Amino acid sequence: MAAAGLSAANRAFVSRLNRELRGPFTPADASVVAGVEHARAARLLRHLAEQGWVARLQRGLYVAVPLEAEDPAHWVADPWAVAMAALAPGYVGGWTALHHWDMTDQVFATTVFVTARPVAHRERVIGGMRFELRHRPATALFGTRRVWRDGTPVAVSDPERSLVDCLDDPSLGGGLGHTVDALTVYAEAPDVAWPRLVGYGDKLGNRTVFKRLGYLAETLGLADDELIQACLARRSAGTGSLDPGRPVSGPTSSRWGLRLNARVSG
Repeated sequence: MAAAGLSAANRAFVSRLNRELRGPFTPADASVVAGVEHARAARLLRHLAEQGWVARLQRGLYVAVPLEAEDPAHWVADPWAVAMAALAPGYVGGWTALHHWDMTDQVFATTVFVTARPVAHRERVIGGMRFELRHRPATALFGTRRVWRDGTPVAVSDPERSLVDCLDDPSLGGGLGHTVDALTVYAEAPDVAWPRLVGYGDKLGNRTVFKRLGYLAETLGLADDELIQACLARRSAGTGSLDPGRPVSGPTSSRWGLRLNARVSG
């Protein structure tokens, strides 16, 4: 029953939105492609949202529901495209990026997005979709690749940047255990690039990344001595936690300056 209840004029409007505005858009965008005044476009979008043929993601941001959708009320937009439209500048990262690069089989219902915009709350719902947010300054939005989702260009952290982010904050990988699993998968890949990963760690500026990376690589036998020495040379003073998401307890590795508050088996 595609497009049931739509007048011919509204059907043509929705068709044009789908054809020319792939992904999320604003009333101003709709006004331009439809050739109508901004106020009229805004009213029409509100009306179509009530009918279910346009989804309102947040104030001033919409996405057109495909006319062929059998059940427009339950149609869902692509979360990557939504995040890029609502939260840019930024990139898809963390566990979402790990899954994209086949470094984890774990599927999370929440999409991780790293944004340069201020983040009042780490969890946010946009258009019925859940997002896990982290703030980074604009200068830290490096190490990404562009992919196309629902006709929208989206930045996603590349494999090395994804791992550096998860070593910096293991919760972004779904916890230390998932981060360790992803690192192990990466180490077995034919295109492993440890120097790039080290370079990203240098650029990010958190030396605890190298403590965790070096300890894990050495304990699990993931890399040669060149990586181990690179990590040792970049250790900072003081003692960090192997897993910042767990209580600070357990023995300390003086070699790596880490409180071993989580068990890693080799």
